Amino acid sequence: MPLLDEDYLILSTIHSAKGQEWKNVFVMNVVDGCIPSDLATGEQDDIEEERRLLYVAMTRAKDSLDIMVPQRFYVHGQHSRADRHVYASRTRFIDREMLPLFQSVAWPVVKPEEQARQEAVKSVRIDMAARLRGMWS
Repeated sequence: MPLLDEDYLILSTIHSAKGQEWKNVFVMNVVDGCIPSDLATGEQDDIEEERRLLYVAMTRAKDSLDIMVPQRFYVHGQHSRADRHVYASRTRFIDREMLPLFQSVAWPVVKPEEQARQEAVKSVRIDMAARLRGMWS
């Protein structure tokens, strides 16, 4: 059993992680717009600095590295009939050729609402003809 002083979580920014090293590292939101930041894509030097920051984050792990790439982000202030989310794309720093170097783990695929509704309708069988005949007999 770990001692009280051994059971803790360290939250760090990429900037403050320089020179540090941890057993397990999770890098969150590794998507364009976050890494590289939308604010740092004006100049080529800024983009290269963002690439170096991702490298710093990825090299802080001793035993395991988890790179989190969300499929979409929830957004506020959209029209009530809008999706209320925007889709995210993996960071440009991890291109398609590099993907075989990573193990991909994803949540189970969720069926679209319409397909789920149709399957639910199929599971409920109602004989409408018999019901209508019963109303007049």
